[in-house]
Amino acid sequence: MIKLYGHPVSTCTRKVLTALAETNTPHEFVVVDITKAEHKQAPHLARQPFGQVPAMDDDGFALHECRAMARYISEKAGGKLVPTDMKKRAEMEQWISIEMSYFTPHAMTFIYHHIFKATQSQAALDAAKTSLESCLKVMNDHLAKSTMFVGNDFTVADICFMPYVGYCLATPAKEILSKYPHVMSWWNRVSERPSWRKATGN
Repeated sequence: MIKLYGHPVSTCTRKVLTALAETNTPHEFVVVDITKAEHKQAPHLARQPFGQVPAMDDDGFALHECRAMARYISEKAGGKLVPTDMKKRAEMEQWISIEMSYFTPHAMTFIYHHIFKATQSQAALDAAKTSLESCLKVMNDHLAKSTMFVGNDFTVADICFMPYVGYCLATPAKEILSKYPHVMSWWNRVSERPSWRKATGN
């Protein structure tokens, strides 16, 4: 059985919990208390050498990067969250790359500052706002033509964006996101999924 070591407020842990719930994959969730810096201590560093959460063990097979975990969980469950069509799968990978490169670093500036109370400079917040708006425009234009990032199929790409959008909406970045109606429509759809509610305890 899969053991997931993480913390329920962690964005990356939430991605993996959503993938597990979406695929109905049996698992055990072991809380690593990041408020006590347990993720920086030797037992967890043996599972995750960069001192982050989550880490995963599937009967001796270990992984410590959340996007890889989500893909693995999908394949273990018969590929529910990864398209079998070559072009759709490439599109999914493209959106995951966009999330990693053009969305998440800027979203996390707001999240660190307003949610996790790791103070960011005003210059950093202003730069993040500009970069977020550029990415959100691309996302909005795409989501005007489809309900999910890959057509109408809920995939790992959607899961990867969800924790950051969810947290941003609890910060002043909500004003930025609210300008993009197709992104907000997408969010309203995905945030109602039982898997997300289970992953976030809502």
